[in-house]
Amino acid sequence: MARWCYRHRLLVVLLWLAALIGAGAAATSAGSDYANTFSLPDTDSKRAYDLLEKAFPQTSGDTDTVVWKVEDGKVTDGAVRSRMEPALKKIAGMDGVGEVVGPYSGERGAAQISEDGRIAYAQVTFNKQADALPKELVQDVVDTAQDAERQGLQVELGGQAIQRVEEPPTGLAEMVGLGAAAVILFLAFGSLLAMLLPLCVAVFGVGIGDFGIQLLSHGTNMPDLAPLLASLIGLGVGIDYALFIVTRHRRGILRGLDPEEAAVTALNTSGRAVLFAGGTVCIALAGMLVTNLRFLDGVVIGTTLTVVLSVLAAITLLPALLGLFGTRVLSRRQRRKLAAEGAETTSEKTSGLAARWSAQVQKRPRRTAALALVVMAVLALPVLSLRLGTVDQGNDDTTTTTRQAYDMLAEGFGPGFNGPLQVVVEGGDSAALVKGIEATEGVAQASALPPAHGVSLIQVVPTTSPQSKETSELIDRLREDAIPEAGVTAHVGGVTAVSKDFATVTGDRLPLFVGTIIALGFLLLLLAFRSLVVPLTAAVMNLVAAAASFGVLVAIFQWGWGLDLLGLGKEGPINAFLPVIMLSLLFGLSMDYQVFLVSRMHEEWVHTRDNARAVRVGLAETSRVINSAALIMVAVFVAFVLSGNSGAAMAGVGLAAAVALDAFILRTALVPAAMHLLGRSNWWLPAWLDKRLPHLAVEPAEESERPAPADGASEDRAGAGAAGTGGSAVHGFVRDADGGPVEHASVTLLSKGGGRRLDSVASLADGSYIVSAPAPGTYLLTVTAAPYGARAQRVEVGEEPLVYDVELRSGEVDVVG
Repeated sequence: MARWCYRHRLLVVLLWLAALIGAGAAATSAGSDYANTFSLPDTDSKRAYDLLEKAFPQTSGDTDTVVWKVEDGKVTDGAVRSRMEPALKKIAGMDGVGEVVGPYSGERGAAQISEDGRIAYAQVTFNKQADALPKELVQDVVDTAQDAERQGLQVELGGQAIQRVEEPPTGLAEMVGLGAAAVILFLAFGSLLAMLLPLCVAVFGVGIGDFGIQLLSHGTNMPDLAPLLASLIGLGVGIDYALFIVTRHRRGILRGLDPEEAAVTALNTSGRAVLFAGGTVCIALAGMLVTNLRFLDGVVIGTTLTVVLSVLAAITLLPALLGLFGTRVLSRRQRRKLAAEGAETTSEKTSGLAARWSAQVQKRPRRTAALALVVMAVLALPVLSLRLGTVDQGNDDTTTTTRQAYDMLAEGFGPGFNGPLQVVVEGGDSAALVKGIEATEGVAQASALPPAHGVSLIQVVPTTSPQSKETSELIDRLREDAIPEAGVTAHVGGVTAVSKDFATVTGDRLPLFVGTIIALGFLLLLLAFRSLVVPLTAAVMNLVAAAASFGVLVAIFQWGWGLDLLGLGKEGPINAFLPVIMLSLLFGLSMDYQVFLVSRMHEEWVHTRDNARAVRVGLAETSRVINSAALIMVAVFVAFVLSGNSGAAMAGVGLAAAVALDAFILRTALVPAAMHLLGRSNWWLPAWLDKRLPHLAVEPAEESERPAPADGASEDRAGAGAAGTGGSAVHGFVRDADGGPVEHASVTLLSKGGGRRLDSVASLADGSYIVSAPAPGTYLLTVTAAPYGARAQRVEVGEEPLVYDVELRSGEVDVVG
C-alpha cells in the first residue's frame, strides 16, 4: 500500500483534498446541531425534570437571567423602568419563551431587587433545555435586553442558553498549537519541508474529522465539547504519528536507500506501529461506553473518527507527500554531506546525551526508579482531595456577558442566585415543605409557584455558588432531611442538581471503566510482546501517570495554584466528565509511547537475549523521538487553554501534564529502570500460553533499511537478521586504552577467511555494538576507528549470543590471518 501511494502520489493527494473540500462544503451547508445531553436515568434530578415537563411544559426548559445595574439612583426609578419593562415584555412574547418573571410585579418581584436598590434581575424561562434552543432565539433575547442599555444602566445576561451564544471564535487554540508544533518540528528536522509533513497530516485528519462530527451532530446527540476534544487529540496523535514515520524515512535515506524504498520501509516498520498505536487509542476511547453515560457517546464517536482519519492520513497521504518531496525531507546540510561522503558516514547516530542517560539508568536502576517514584508520588498527593462537580459561569472570561451577569448577581444577591435549585413536589401539600426548606441551612430563599396537574414547583436559591461544596451538601440535606420530614414525594432538580448526579454516577462507574481499559491494554501488549511482565508494568505505569496528572489538575483548578496565570477564573471542582475522557486519552497515548519504546527493546532482545543491552539500546535509540513527540503534544494541549471553554482548557492542561510526566519521567526513567531490575523475567511467558496466543507483529525487522551488503552476502545477511532461524549474534563494547567508550567505530563481521562481509554496524555513544551471525561457527570480527588503530580477531559463535569487548589503541594495527 505504501508503494502504491508513493507511485500514485498526485492521485492520493488530490483524493484527500477532494475529501477535505467535500466534507467542508457539506458541513457548511448543513450547519451544526450539538446537544449536551446530561439526562441520567434513575436519578433524582431526571425524575424532577420528567415531572416538570408534564406539569409545567412552559417552565420545564432552561431558566436564564437578565440582570441590570444602575450607577446612580435605583432600579425602581421611572427612567429605568421605562427602558426595562418594554424589553422584558418583548422577550416574554417571543416564540420559545415560556415566561418572564421580572422585579416590577408586586411583592414577588420586590425580592428580585437588591437591598441597596441598584441591582435587579428577571428570570427568563424557555420551553426547552439550553442545548435544544435555536441560537437565533437566544441571540434575540440578548440583543433585546442589551438594547435597553444607556449611560449609567448596564444590562447583562447569564445562564446556560446565553453561554452557548457567547462561545469564543473557534480555531484559535488549534492555530496556536500548530504554530508551536511547527517550531519544535523545524528544530528537530532542520528542514522546512520535513516540518510541513506532520502538520499536513494533522490538518487533513483533524479537518475532515471536525467536518464529520458537525455532520454527525444531526443524527446523534453530539456535545459541543466533542469537536474541541477531537481536535485536541487529533492534532496530538496526527503530528506524532507522522513524526515517527518521517524520522524513520529520513534515517533510511541517510543509510543509502532511495526515497521510495525508504518510504516503503518506514511505513512497513513505523507505519505498522502507528496502526497498532492508533488502534489502542480507539480501544481506550471505546472504553468510555461501559460507563453508559449518554453524554460521552458523542465524545467517543467524534474523537475516534478523528483518530482513525489521522492514522489513515499517516499511512496513505504521508507516503504520497514523501514521494512529492523526495530527498528534500533532509536538511540542506544533510543532503550535501550525503552526496559528498556517502551513506555509511552520514547515518544518523543515537545522540550522545540519550546514550549516556541510558547507560546511567543501567548503572543505577534502583536510585533512578526510587527518584522517579518519589516525584510521581508527590505530584499525586493532591488527588486525595479530588472533588468532582461542575464549574459555573464565574469561570468565564471577564469580558463575556455571562461572567458580568454572574458577578452582578453575586454582588447584589449572593452567589447562590447563579444556580437555583428546583424542588418538584408530586401531590401533597407543598406549604410545609417550603417552610422546611426555608429553615434548612444553606438556603437563602424559597418560593413556590402555583401547582398544576397535581405538581408544585419550589424555586430554591442557595447561599453558596453552584460549584461550591456547600451547595452539593445542601442538595443532600434537601433530599435526605427536608423532604422526608415534610412527608411528601418530591425531587430536587435543576442544572446544579443534574451536575451533582452526573458526578456521582461518573464516580460510581469509574472503577469499571478503569478496569476495562487496563484489561484491554494488557491483552494488546501481551499479544504484541509475548510477555506477561511488560503489559503488567505498563498497566501500573499508566495508573501512576493518571494519579500524578490528576494531582496536577487538583492543585491548579481545585486549589487554585497558578490559576491566575492561565486566566481561567477561580478555583472549583474538577469537571465530572473529565476523569473518564482524560483517562481514556491518557491510557491510549501512554500505550503509544510504550509500544514505540518496548518494540525497540523487544527487537534487541529477540536478537541477543541480553535484557540489559535490550533495555539500554531501546532507550538510547527511542528516547529522543519520544521526547520530541511528547513536547509537541504538550504544546498542542496547553494551547487549548485559549479555547475559551473551561472543560477543554481543563482537559488540555491535564493531558499536557500527563504526557509530560509519562514521556519525561515514566518512559525515560521509571520504565527502563524497572526493566533493568526485573531482568530476563521481563520477557517471560508460559510456553502453554505462548502456543495459544495469536501472533501480532508490531514492527518487523529493519534489515531493509541497510544498504545491500557487498560481495554477494545478501543471503547470509538475511539469515543473520531473522530470529528463530538458527542465527546468533556478537555484541559488546568498544573501549579505548583508558576504558572509555569509542563512538562510531566500524564493527564488521566477516566470513572465516575474511572473503565475505556478513554484517557491519557503527558503535553507539556508549561504545556498544551488535552484529548478526547467520549460524554458529567461526568468524572474523574487525573493528576500526579514527584516530585509533584497527583490530581483527577470530570469534567462535555458538547457539547463544557471544559477548565480546574490544580495546583499541592509538596507532595500533592488529590483523589476524
